[in-house]
Amino acid sequence: MDTSYFTEEQDALSQGVTAREKGDAEDKKTNGIETKHGMEGDADVQFLLQGGDLLKVRSSSWKKSRYFKLQEDCKTMWRESKRMFRSHRTFSLDDIAVVRLGRQTEGLKKYTDQQVEDCCFSIVFKDHRKNLDLIASSQDEAKQWVSSLQKMIASRNNLNQQQKTEHWIFSCLSKADKNKDDKLSKSDVKRFMRLINIDVEDAYAEMLFEKCDKSKSGYLAGEEIKDFYDLLTYREEIDVIYQEYAKSAGFMSPENLVEFLLKEQREKATLADARTIIDKFELDEKAKEKNVLTKDGFLVYLHHPDTLIANPEHKEVYQDMSQPLNHYFISSSHNTYLTEDQLKGPSSTEAYVRALLKGCRCVELDCWDGSDDEPVVYHGYTLTSKILFKDAIKAIKDYAFKTSEYPVILSLENHCSVEQQEVMAHHMTSILGSALLTSPLGDGMPANFPSPEELKRKFLIKAKRLNKLEATFAPETPAIDDSDVTEEEESDDDDEEEEEEKSKKKKKLKLAKALSDMVIYCKSVHFHGFEDARTNLSFYEMSSFKEKKATELAEESANDYIIHNVDKLSRIYPAGSRTDSSNYNPVPLWNAGCQMVALNFQTSCSEMDLNQGRFLTNGQSGYILKPAYMRNSATDFDPITLTRGDWLKHKTLHVMVISAQQLPKVNKKKSSIVDPLVKVEVYGVPADTAVKETSTVENNGFNPAWNENFQFDIYVPELALVRFLVEDHDSTSDNEFVAQYTLPLNTLKMGYRHVPLLNKNGDVVPAAALFVHVMVVDAE
Repeated sequence: MDTSYFTEEQDALSQGVTAREKGDAEDKKTNGIETKHGMEGDADVQFLLQGGDLLKVRSSSWKKSRYFKLQEDCKTMWRESKRMFRSHRTFSLDDIAVVRLGRQTEGLKKYTDQQVEDCCFSIVFKDHRKNLDLIASSQDEAKQWVSSLQKMIASRNNLNQQQKTEHWIFSCLSKADKNKDDKLSKSDVKRFMRLINIDVEDAYAEMLFEKCDKSKSGYLAGEEIKDFYDLLTYREEIDVIYQEYAKSAGFMSPENLVEFLLKEQREKATLADARTIIDKFELDEKAKEKNVLTKDGFLVYLHHPDTLIANPEHKEVYQDMSQPLNHYFISSSHNTYLTEDQLKGPSSTEAYVRALLKGCRCVELDCWDGSDDEPVVYHGYTLTSKILFKDAIKAIKDYAFKTSEYPVILSLENHCSVEQQEVMAHHMTSILGSALLTSPLGDGMPANFPSPEELKRKFLIKAKRLNKLEATFAPETPAIDDSDVTEEEESDDDDEEEEEEKSKKKKKLKLAKALSDMVIYCKSVHFHGFEDARTNLSFYEMSSFKEKKATELAEESANDYIIHNVDKLSRIYPAGSRTDSSNYNPVPLWNAGCQMVALNFQTSCSEMDLNQGRFLTNGQSGYILKPAYMRNSATDFDPITLTRGDWLKHKTLHVMVISAQQLPKVNKKKSSIVDPLVKVEVYGVPADTAVKETSTVENNGFNPAWNENFQFDIYVPELALVRFLVEDHDSTSDNEFVAQYTLPLNTLKMGYRHVPLLNKNGDVVPAAALFVHVMVVDAE
């Protein structure tokens, strides 16, 4: 490749030596407690530990050499910074969402030339911080960085819970060891306790220290630190459960384990299953030879992903995917292009990438005329930035089917002139190619929707159409009025008179035939009531509803809405007054059978937690099959009145909140300690909606214990979601969010279960968990 591009930066690149020395000094400060979990001597690890100079790209004029390297903890990347008072910066491998080779991000496409394509790569973070766009000095070096980072990230993701806990605790130990002599003084121990989110009386810290300082040297070293670690991570609740079933000379035999699995976990289990578990999870080779499970092996088993609270069978696609498309709840996004608020926030193709990787199957594009005959996507009449329509379509094509193979619906808000609509049609045809559905499946006029299975890896366009689809098969069918109103403006507004006034003033836009012809199964039409829809609309003609109108229908005409959605698709979207891109509660709309309940994916909130929980299962395909009673046009189901029917399956949910482990801090200050409480929330039909909460444990986010029991009556279990919410109690203001996990009731596994915890962005918090006992039984 042509390397002349680098000539102007060569001097900067050659200045990396001093940075390298700084990085090495950082590593010398890292104590050697941390383990590499079997990756010692690995060539990729060694490459990262050595590090190297990369060009960091921020703009066309800002491209500067920075030195990057992996620290000895094999968890933290160090990078040089030239900013005042910041000699270095670090970030954790756990914070990286993905590493992408090539000019794949907006920044690299905009600020670099095509000729350096092979030398570029980007580090994309899980939270909303900016990408790190980087250029290596050669194609091979770029590939080496990407493959090495990907291997390390995969390695960390594959650690078991015990290893994650060790990693986390040892990195805190390292930070606490102020003078880096691999020894912990009394003050180091107190500092360490604060780092791990536990604030204890000096007397208790002293007692722990004295207990472990067997050498009476005044500091802890070697085995003493391990004893200290064991003392800290001792879990009395596990001891109690284990001792109850370990009846064979103090250990669990296969027979004891079968009894535990049948009685507590409500799982079908045989002696052969028990022997397999011992062989797989027991750490002590001698115990394994004797065919018994030690307490450590038992804990490793309880932490395995397949034994957590969510049914592992639901991690794969397990539902019937051959039903018509409108028989599914579909994960849907609103204003997908925005990364922040909808008044002045940035628009970005990255927002489409993030939504699609989260399993979103319906994305929105607000399309407006742009310069140079290129349509743009942004929130019209606001200060939000603009992206090219074709760039958005490219990003969608590249990431549409990474998480799910099931169809993606492109919801077009069309404000463009006919000329630029033609350009939109051209871009979609040329970029999406044969994946774009431009005619009905099969021969002849379809009578209903195809299934997600039939539409795998296909794109559907949801927009206006000049005429009925039937006209394709019967040319004499007259075309309808060719004036176009954009979908969200056509739906009922908060003030109907004001909306009528607006529509009189609104300039009518013509619709390009090329764009119109692409609309097959999702033709946008105005809603004039359920009777009109039943009589006059074809199955593929669908309406969008502003949240207020939709909520009114869901409350006042729920059964009519459900029946409407047996035959048609409905899309709900947030009110325009939500300028901060906040969200509404999606549950009542799902209860009314609405399929496309569109939320602002860029906003972290409880409503997005519910959306993530709803679509957590079925292989994260973005499609969840509606219950049978919501797919039957003769249904009497009404979530408000709950008349008798197949949906009534009265259950009692028993939840015991036992303990939590390694909760994250809310405030990064060293002195800040969490005072945790747990709320167990049930969302579903109104009769099932309830919240119970534990007492507060003061000054302990490390290993708080509650042992509190709650009971819930649930009448419509198929629609219920359970949310475990951990908050930091505050007596003077609202409690602060710590972590949460939401899942469908019918995905709950019974018995003693660890609950993984997610941060406000929906990413797993490494090492953190709740420990609960769950039982769902038929109500008496």
